[in-house]
Amino acid sequence: QVQLVESGGGLVQTGGSLRLSCAASGLTFQDYHMSWYRQAPGKERELVATIDDYGWRAQYADSVKGRFTIKRDDGESMVYLQMSSLKSQDTAVYYCHARLRGDVYWGQGTQVTVSP
Repeated sequence: QVQLVESGGGLVQTGGSLRLSCAASGLTFQDYHMSWYRQAPGKERELVATIDDYGWRAQYADSVKGRFTIKRDDGESMVYLQMSSLKSQDTAVYYCHARLRGDVYWGQGTQVTVSP
């Protein structure tokens, strides 16, 4: 049974930082592309950052470039999203996502709220 469990969300002031973590189990983690998505109230879910299965290539949404960093630790089956210079527009539920060809898995999400 595949599980993706996010943690690290919370309430932070504008300009602050948070690190989200996603613990994966039940899959061969190093084979999966890992991503973070987010969904704000009333908006569609959007891709925030993604990292390939080798951890060589990371890509980011334009809105978070230079502020967010995605990293993976294959030994621990973990993926992280380091978020800095947070803005109110970053308020959303953040989801961990794993993909290997047709296999796609989602975590349950963790709430990030950035106060003015």
